[in-house]
Amino acid sequence: MNAHGRGYVRELAERAREAQRAIAALDTAERRRLIERMATQLVQQCDAVLAANALDMARGRDSGLGPALLDRLRLDETRLESIAAGLMEVAAQPDPLGEVTRRDRRPNGMVIERQRVPLGLIAMIYESRPNVTADAAALCLKAGNAVLLRGGSEARASNTAIAACLHGALRELGLPEDAVSLIADPSREHVLELLGLADLIDLAIPRGGEGLIRFVAEHARVPVIKHYKGVCHLYVDAAADPVKALDLLVDGKASRPGVCNALETLLVHRDIVPVFMPLALEIMAKRGVEVRGCARTRTWGDHVRPAEDADYAAEYLDLILAVRVVDSLGEALTHIARYGSDHTEVIATEDVAAAEAFIGGTRSSAVMVNASSRFNDGSQLGLGAEIGISTTRLHAYGPMGAESLTIERFVVRGEGQVRHPESVDAT
Repeated sequence: MNAHGRGYVRELAERAREAQRAIAALDTAERRRLIERMATQLVQQCDAVLAANALDMARGRDSGLGPALLDRLRLDETRLESIAAGLMEVAAQPDPLGEVTRRDRRPNGMVIERQRVPLGLIAMIYESRPNVTADAAALCLKAGNAVLLRGGSEARASNTAIAACLHGALRELGLPEDAVSLIADPSREHVLELLGLADLIDLAIPRGGEGLIRFVAEHARVPVIKHYKGVCHLYVDAAADPVKALDLLVDGKASRPGVCNALETLLVHRDIVPVFMPLALEIMAKRGVEVRGCARTRTWGDHVRPAEDADYAAEYLDLILAVRVVDSLGEALTHIARYGSDHTEVIATEDVAAAEAFIGGTRSSAVMVNASSRFNDGSQLGLGAEIGISTTRLHAYGPMGAESLTIERFVVRGEGQVRHPESVDAT
């Protein structure tokens, strides 16, 4: 079977699943050393990786990729160093494998343990972000898994260059390169084949635009961890500090609008509107942010466009902000429940009771009290790197690090106990 024919992905998956056994058999120090060597290879091969990324960027501009996708695609020396630093942080983290999370003794003397073990073979399906190639590999290997990577065609050269660095580290330590397998041909038919390999793949994680994630969820015969979009809100409470709230707004909306933890909607309590709204609209205008607001918002700025219902459900990934004035915290929570995507919600308030009510009233994967939505990120929350952000209520919710790539199994330690001793006596 040639590299682009039917069965190509199954062959990769079979080899990766076999290689996973070698990774799971490594001890803590060996897996740490492996990930450290991967980080070192990225730094040492910086010029090659950046040259490959320059090719992808040029092709992306020629093909009309939008600013948000180009920003996700772009690598530079600083970003590559940050990727390597994230890998080193993953390497240094406590080993999740073999951890006993609970131990109980039953009345019959048996000891029941819950122990962390690898998921097995994980499929990553992603767009634009070449950093995912390194992050996913490090996190999967840290947790004793193998990974099958399918990046988008727009990042093909970058992903290949990064994978070459990872394979170099595996070879250096005498480990099978198949533990990190990159699907060289990103065509849609191979994605469909990948999603049908229920006998080989233990979990699929799509990372990209809503269209990609829905395609994966609709066609998968394997378990899928996903989030469709990030409609993230900042609620400025009546008891907010206006200066803090402005900082949260600027960082959340204008620092990097093309990412899933950027703010898309601002909700402002009516009591703080006279103080906060003029400042907010002024600073958004200075930052080049287009504001779409409700009727009460528009009374504070002639440049504010009327907001339609669809604007409050939109993930713009751009310098566009939807704004609504609300009469209460309860109304803000009702708005979030209707339009939110379970990703990230932020409250600006100096009222502890309001903060706790907001936390209890939202169901998002991360809730921020007087902290930017941009902190809902694996590296910022102490995971070193993340393989994705889950808004699927399965075994993981929010940013997923190495621990989220394990599952707990039961280990029972006995001394010959049997469930039906009378049947033993009868024999």
